[in-house]
Amino acid sequence: MTFMLPAMAGSNMLYGMGMLELGVTFSYTQLVLDAEMAKMVRRVIQGVEVNDYSMAVDEIKEVEPGGNFLTQQHTVDNMHSEQARADIFDRKMMDTWKQSGSKTAKENAEERAREILETHEPEPLDDSVKEKLREIVESVKK
Repeated sequence: MTFMLPAMAGSNMLYGMGMLELGVTFSYTQLVLDAEMAKMVRRVIQGVEVNDYSMAVDEIKEVEPGGNFLTQQHTVDNMHSEQARADIFDRKMMDTWKQSGSKTAKENAEERAREILETHEPEPLDDSVKEKLREIVESVKK
């Protein structure tokens, strides 16, 4: 999570994703894990809007102390956008995690990396971009 501080300082670029051994080795599995963490960091950096709606002032008054907020429509409407959703890190309770196969984050990341490598269809480069790249390569050859 070494990119949390640069992100908090306003950096818009993360360096080193997928790298191991100070960049000597690259790992697709590590890249997937790093991307998952970057998604979480981005959510933290986004911050939390504080107003009567986001603080659920009306719901707090309605439910009262000791009540249940999980069944409130406000909670249902906002829980997915306000929480960093993990795809690779499994947040299930231990028993549920065991029943579903006990896969580690590393195993999930390996599967996702394989899936991406097998199914990803990159968008073709625009002709102007191809031409510019060709110009750069030709200029280096000289």
